[in-house]
Amino acid sequence: MRADIKLNSIAEFHEFSGLSKPDHPLVSLIDYSLVKYPLEYTDIRWVQGFYSIGLKRNVAKKFNYGQQSYDFNEGILAMVGPQQVIRIEIDPNAAADPSGWLLLIHPDFLWKTALASRMNKCVFFGYAVNEALFLSHKEEQMIVEVFKTIQQECQSNIDKFSHNIIISLIELLLNYSERFYERQFLTRRISNDKILSRLELILDEYFNEDYLLKNGTPGVQDLANKLNLTPNYLSSLLKVLTGKSTQDHIHHKIIEKAKEKLSTTDLSISEIAYELGFEHSSSFSKLFKQKTSQTPLAFRQSFN
Repeated sequence: MRADIKLNSIAEFHEFSGLSKPDHPLVSLIDYSLVKYPLEYTDIRWVQGFYSIGLKRNVAKKFNYGQQSYDFNEGILAMVGPQQVIRIEIDPNAAADPSGWLLLIHPDFLWKTALASRMNKCVFFGYAVNEALFLSHKEEQMIVEVFKTIQQECQSNIDKFSHNIIISLIELLLNYSERFYERQFLTRRISNDKILSRLELILDEYFNEDYLLKNGTPGVQDLANKLNLTPNYLSSLLKVLTGKSTQDHIHHKIIEKAKEKLSTTDLSISEIAYELGFEHSSSFSKLFKQKTSQTPLAFRQSFN
């Protein structure tokens, strides 16, 4: 049976998952082995009004988030932001002993803190489930220690220090995640090299005249869709591996093709701009000068 629900508060998640009321209304650390979704549902789709950071193992469920799915048989860290759609498919016959932790943070808890802006802009919460962070045993232990400290703070008597301490611990989680993601981009060299190779092939396919004339210059979303990645993850990956964003790679290909046409054809600047997918030649000329410190005309004249 399928369920489509909206979980606005952490208390609503606790109730839906068969848990006791949270110790704190705006932040909760959950032992994932205690989560029991209603037995009548095998396909659950929800939108949540809070952030979640989950470290899960041996879950007899397939999670779908960001158009991708992943079976949580290994320990990975996945992050989901507010108003994102999550789908869970449950296999009632699967023999699994789920474990892990699930940290829920309501945006109201972050109000008037520097962390609120960081969380809102944090690219991790825009990654798909299949782009989650694969932790080493040592990294997992470090994350769990932070989780447990947050739990202790939530279960202790609230005092004037509690909020700031929990905020600091969440910030520590994000700092660890940023470090571990950079490590993952570097250590998963074979799969990442394949992504880079595919990216170049896709850019070559896009930058033929037929595609550009019909569709214009490709965007970051176009490339990410072709690679089955989210735009945030693709840009983060490329930044670490090449020092350039996805947009930088697109611009590099534009300039490469432009230089070729400027040096080997008699096409006008406007005609070249049009063939490269630009609606206005001024936009093309502005980008060319920004990337080469020359106008297209000056570049052409340097070959004469």
